[in-house]
Amino acid sequence: MAADWVDLRSDTVTKPSPEMRRAMAEAEVGDDVYGEDPTINRLEAEAAHLLGKEAGLFVPSGTMANQVAILAHTERGDEMFIHQDSHAYYYEGGAAALWAGAMLTLLDGAEGLFTADALRARVRPANIHHPRPRLVSLENTHNRAGGAALAPDRVDPVMAAAHELELSVHVDGARLFNAAVALGIPAARLVRDADSISICLSKGLGAPVGSVLVGSRTFIDRARVYRKWLGGGMRQAGVLAAAGLLALRNVDRLAEDHARAERLMASLKGMGYQAWGPSVPTNMVMIETSGPAQPLVDKAADLGVRIGTMGAQRIRLVTHLDVDDAGIDRALHAFEAMKVRD
Repeated sequence: MAADWVDLRSDTVTKPSPEMRRAMAEAEVGDDVYGEDPTINRLEAEAAHLLGKEAGLFVPSGTMANQVAILAHTERGDEMFIHQDSHAYYYEGGAAALWAGAMLTLLDGAEGLFTADALRARVRPANIHHPRPRLVSLENTHNRAGGAALAPDRVDPVMAAAHELELSVHVDGARLFNAAVALGIPAARLVRDADSISICLSKGLGAPVGSVLVGSRTFIDRARVYRKWLGGGMRQAGVLAAAGLLALRNVDRLAEDHARAERLMASLKGMGYQAWGPSVPTNMVMIETSGPAQPLVDKAADLGVRIGTMGAQRIRLVTHLDVDDAGIDRALHAFEAMKVRD
């Protein structure tokens, strides 16, 4: 890809900064499978502290973090309740069925969140004919809902209902810090009642790779076994954790991404595009197209702007630390040019 591309496909496309590369090169390392990598240990402790939990576990990817959590919370044949548009259902290749043998019960609801009453209505009483209800999985921010930041007054009742029903709660918090910044609420408050949370260090925060799963010490001890079984036990991976530690310093600057996304959406609407975002937007803008979205993606690429689709007639634009104001200007010029051509 050319160096002067404006890449709005995802916030996963960021490149490590020079400071981050130096930190990786100079990281103090050890064998993490033996628990001897000091940089990984610091990252796990810091992530757990930020989210108000006891312990953390560094893993290579957000998908592995979610799947390790599901494995650690369930036994084969258990039932997991999840929104039908959630990442762990929609984008993780059926991994919960493959690895955990879990039955996924799908619920619907506004902006990627079902209600407490909807959950209660779907949990069946104990019976030999029914699977054992065991886990609720939530997602904040919610990707397919346009990066929706879900506030405590919406999420807390669902978690409370889950615990009343003796279910555990996992939060896919790949972009949890985007939600915290958008809502002006500490991330730890957003997941106060969750039993486990996964955060992604390479979505918006700028690390090249890695996620952290947090929860109680007992839960993380169990999760560590499943990480090993899935091949996620790495050795001198402090070179990656060093990047993750720096990435956690990028939380406050997520507000800049949100402001650029807001400007992008307002300008696109002014051009006549069907651009939209959720009730509490973060770093994503969606565009509904009247026909197939791919031709618009191809035209944008011809103009030096990379964009992605989320369905046959939907485009997703994602702002991040490698797109500055000049990049937003260039993207808007491209969309203006495409509108003129149409």
